[in-house]
Amino acid sequence: MHEDTITPAPAPDRTARDGTAHEQKDPAQRARLWRRRLFEAEAGLTRFVAETRAGSHLNELLKVKREIFESLPAAAGEDQWKSAFFRAQALMEKYVVGHFGHGALKAWAASNSAVYDAIDAEPRHDALVPLERLAGQAALYESDTRWRERGRDRAVLQIRHCAIWDYRELARNRGVTITLRSPCEYCVPATTAMITHKGLSAGHELTEDESGHGCVWTASRGLDGQTTEDGHSAGG
Repeated sequence: MHEDTITPAPAPDRTARDGTAHEQKDPAQRARLWRRRLFEAEAGLTRFVAETRAGSHLNELLKVKREIFESLPAAAGEDQWKSAFFRAQALMEKYVVGHFGHGALKAWAASNSAVYDAIDAEPRHDALVPLERLAGQAALYESDTRWRERGRDRAVLQIRHCAIWDYRELARNRGVTITLRSPCEYCVPATTAMITHKGLSAGHELTEDESGHGCVWTASRGLDGQTTEDGHSAGG
C-alpha cells in the first residue's frame, strides 16, 4: 500500500476499561491514560523486582517509589500527569539499568505489560486492541500515526513521526536524567509484550526518514513468523 493511501487513525469504535477512548482529545480522558500508564509501570516494576528475588535492591526500590509518589500532582490536569509519568518513567529506567543491567529492560517491560493485560477489560485475540492502545499512547505526545490495516484478525499501525523523541530532548534540557539512548530500547519490548499478552503475534519495523523517527507495528492472530507470547518466532 502506498503511503498516500494510508488514512489517519480514526477514533476507535469502543473505549478501554477506564473509559479512555484511545484517540480521545478530551484532556480529562488523556490525563486518565497518563495515570493508568504510570500505575502499570510502577506496579510492573514491583512485580519485576519480586520475581527476580532482588531483595538486595529493596532499599533503592523504596527510594524510587518515594520519589515517584511524593511528586504525584494534586491536580487532575493532563500536563501535570504527563510530567509525573515521564519523571517516574525516567526514575524507573535509571533504577532498572543501574541495578540489573540494560538487558533487564525486556523483563521489566514484559512485567508492565502483564499488569496492563491483567487490568484491561478489552478482549484477547483482537488485533485492534493493543494497537489502539499504542495509538492512544502515541497521541498523548501528538505523534503522527496512520493505520495501514485495521482488522480484528490483523492490524498494522504506522507511527510516521514518534514525538516521544522530541519530548525526551525537551525533558533533557530541563535537567531530567535520561538513561536510555533511545526510547525504542524500552518501547519495543514493552509494545511487543503488550501485543503478545493479548494472545497475538507481534511484528515491528523501526523507521527513520525526513519525518523523523518512527515505526510500524503489526498485531495478528496468525502465526506468520512474528513474535509469540513465549518470546519465540512463530513459524520459524
